[in-house]
Amino acid sequence: MSCTSCSTNKTPGGCKSNGSCGTGGCGKLNVFDWLANMESPAGAKAFNLVEVRFKNGRKDFYANETGSELFQGDIVATEASPGHDIGVVSLSGELVRMQMKKKNIPTNHPEIKKVYRKAKQTDIDKWQSAKDLEVPTMYKARTLALKLKLQMKISDVEYQGDKTKAIFYYTADERVDFRELIKLMADEFKIRIEMKQIGARQEASRLGGIGSCGRELCCSTWLTDFRSVSTSAARYQQLSLNPLKLAGQCGKLKCCLNYELDSYLDALKDIPDGNTKLETQKGRAYCQKTDIFKRIMWFTYADDPGNFIPVAVDRVNEIIALNKAGEKPDDISIKKEAPKVKLPDFENVVGQDSLTRFDNTKKKKKKKKKKPGFPNAGNAPVSTDAKEKPVAKQVENQGRDEGKGNNQGNSGQPRKPNRNNRNRNKKNNTDSAPSAE
Repeated sequence: MSCTSCSTNKTPGGCKSNGSCGTGGCGKLNVFDWLANMESPAGAKAFNLVEVRFKNGRKDFYANETGSELFQGDIVATEASPGHDIGVVSLSGELVRMQMKKKNIPTNHPEIKKVYRKAKQTDIDKWQSAKDLEVPTMYKARTLALKLKLQMKISDVEYQGDKTKAIFYYTADERVDFRELIKLMADEFKIRIEMKQIGARQEASRLGGIGSCGRELCCSTWLTDFRSVSTSAARYQQLSLNPLKLAGQCGKLKCCLNYELDSYLDALKDIPDGNTKLETQKGRAYCQKTDIFKRIMWFTYADDPGNFIPVAVDRVNEIIALNKAGEKPDDISIKKEAPKVKLPDFENVVGQDSLTRFDNTKKKKKKKKKKPGFPNAGNAPVSTDAKEKPVAKQVENQGRDEGKGNNQGNSGQPRKPNRNNRNRNKKNNTDSAPSAE
């Protein structure tokens, strides 16, 4: 939506043209200057031609003979017939040379017009007032065409920057005699009138809109050449021939039907036709549908139409060759299963396909290890050292303990050792210790 046709009539934040883009929208046929931050070689002269954009993506090349340096987004006054026009520089520098070479326009073409100067504030104010007259002028012109009962539709009006001329764009199925209409409009608007007939696709590109895909129309954003689209493009891509789904806002077939057509044509080179019939010992099999990129065809027998049998394309070509030789295979299917589509290796490289991979944020609590208890204390765990001792050593230690005597009393509780006994045991231990010699 343009700034002037918005309900608030305010310049949106971030508008690079300060609300004076004059293209019907901020994103119509934008150009990315990828050489903007690169300096030209020392001593090289800058290219003296610039590309200027007018309303609804109308562009033309102009010679910059003033010597002033022009950049993308500058508002300039250009040569027109008659008078002058106001436009916005959309491209400058070496990219203009590349665009002219792409469109087969010589740089020294005699019909290339000139850039007069950078637009002054008075020029911009007059240009804005001319743009404000475009919508009411279009409605008045439509009423005049209805009074004359002309079979035409005036879709857009573009005023020249100096308000001396207006271009009326219209669509019509047949040839229209609008000489009387031009006389009425000249008396009504007091300007020079120019009529231009455009097609339905050009009309949709000028008006803009949102397509069925949910995005802005290709013709109003980046598409410049409108190629014819036939219904065979939909047949090759196995789309249902529903005019409501295949037609765009212009009423014609969608331009995007041509985008992937070449890929489908390459894939269909060695795939048999959809009307293929295979002769087998079980009977005749008919092709029901085809998966082009998986290279699988589904067949059904005449006596069992509800059973779809997937068959690889190579197997179908093999059976067709056998039928031409007068042979019939036992069955269309082979023992091997239908070819499975190999998934790409990069599908789950780093394991980030799970949607719940960030849910388990709690850390696991570490279990505390239980300390080993006394061997005689009820259900306390037995130390691992006792398990690892041999049975002979355990019996020997048990006999040694019995020989030393029992320190437990009648109550079964262990007695506290006497202080004298402890001193005596220490002395015995020191005597019995082996000498260092």
